[in-house]
Amino acid sequence: MDDLTSGQIEALQDLSRKRDGEPVPFVNIADARALTELGLAERSREGWNITAAGAALLARLAAS
Repeated sequence: MDDLTSGQIEALQDLSRKRDGEPVPFVNIADARALTELGLAERSREGWNITAAGAALLARLAAS
């Protein structure tokens, strides 16, 4: 999972900000689908949401 594209990382960061209640731009669907396949995001009625695994990956990336 360390080989995410810059677009996927940006989408994951946007989803994290969305979870925190911040306004975010539209998430690229291809990036969001790729994140879903990896278990880092999920689709809901409200759009895309970050998963616990996605949040953990962002925390790990921020620490390195």
